Amino acid sequence: MEEDEECCPDGCNCEDNSVSIPRIDSLAPDFEEEAYFPEKDEIKRISLSDYRGKWVVLFFYPADFTFVCPTELSELANHYETFKSLNTEIISVSTDRAYVHKAWTDASATIKKIKFPMLADNGIRVSKMYGTFIEEDGEDLRATFIIDPEGYIKAYEFHNNDIGRNIHELIRKLQAAQFVKANKGLVCPMNWTPGSKVLTKGLDLVGKI
Repeated sequence: MEEDEECCPDGCNCEDNSVSIPRIDSLAPDFEEEAYFPEKDEIKRISLSDYRGKWVVLFFYPADFTFVCPTELSELANHYETFKSLNTEIISVSTDRAYVHKAWTDASATIKKIKFPMLADNGIRVSKMYGTFIEEDGEDLRATFIIDPEGYIKAYEFHNNDIGRNIHELIRKLQAAQFVKANKGLVCPMNWTPGSKVLTKGLDLVGKI
C-alpha cells in the first residue's frame, strides 16, 4: 500500500469516494434512505443494518423506465422466492426518487411483479459509497454486491450498462458464499454448484490440481 493512501475504517479507499469500491471482506457501508415497497405500496426509510441476520443482494441499475433494467428486475422478481429460501433479501438501487419507482410499478406489468424494496438513491449517497455512480452519465453502473448476515461483502460484480446480468450465476455465487461461510476450510472450485465436489484447503493439494 502506498504511504499516502488512507483507508476508511470499513476498508474502503477514501481518496475519491465517487469511484472507490469497498473491499471484499470489508464491512459494507451502511446507509439510511427511502425505499418503495411495491407489495405494500408504501415508501419508508430503510438501513442496510435493518437486515443484519440475513444475506443481502444490493442490485444497482442505471434507471427506471429504461431497456435492459426491466429484464433484470423481472428476473429478480421471478426468482424472489428462491432468494427468500436462501435467507436473502434483495434491495434494488437506482438514483430515481421513490415516487418514480412507484410510477414505474404502476405503469409496467413487468415491474408490478416486484416484491422486494426498491431503494431511492436520488441523493447519490449510496452509489458513491459503493463506487457505482458514473458522474458523466448521472446514473449507476450495473453492479451487484453479496453481503453476509454480519454485514461483510463476500462478492461483487460490475457490468457495462449494455450488458445484462445472469440471475442463475448470481444465485450460484450466493450459494457458494453461503457454503464456504458454513464450512470453514472448504472451498468451491470453478463451476461449483450445490452438491458438487469441493476442496479442502491444504499443502497436500499444492501443484496437484
